[in-house]
Amino acid sequence: MDRLRKPEVLLALGVIMLGIVALYETAEIPVSPMYAQVGPTLVAYIASGLLIALGLALLAQAWRGIWTSPPEETEAGFDLRAVGWLLLGLVLNIGLIGPLGFIPASVLLFACTARAFGSRRPGRDALIGLGFAAVAYFGFAQLLGINIGEGDLVVSLLEGLI
Repeated sequence: MDRLRKPEVLLALGVIMLGIVALYETAEIPVSPMYAQVGPTLVAYIASGLLIALGLALLAQAWRGIWTSPPEETEAGFDLRAVGWLLLGLVLNIGLIGPLGFIPASVLLFACTARAFGSRRPGRDALIGLGFAAVAYFGFAQLLGINIGEGDLVVSLLEGLI
């Protein structure tokens, strides 16, 4: 117990309390009886449980005194070019999600974000972004029935083909 450090214990207790509050608030969400087992609160219950488990794991580490602190950071400065790439990706996403749709706009956002973090392979980044965007789009559209933007131009092209 001589290795117990107060800041780590307080952080762990804070994470546990956050999980308990999230669990309580999730229980307060009104649920329609049309949902059998999987309803709108399932993910919130899972996230609440994971927060509590994380807090308990942090508390155990603080209790045993094995909390690992990150290595000392060096002064890196402000990277204006990286911020510019992030802003470009956001602007392109917002401007193109309507006309082109969710998938192309998200691919551009992913590629710009990867570039901001130092990637020098835009083709690879676009392919990875395409995979993530397609999974997200079809997950929302097919599994949840939520339209997150198919794009006016894409819809027009598909209607013209049909």
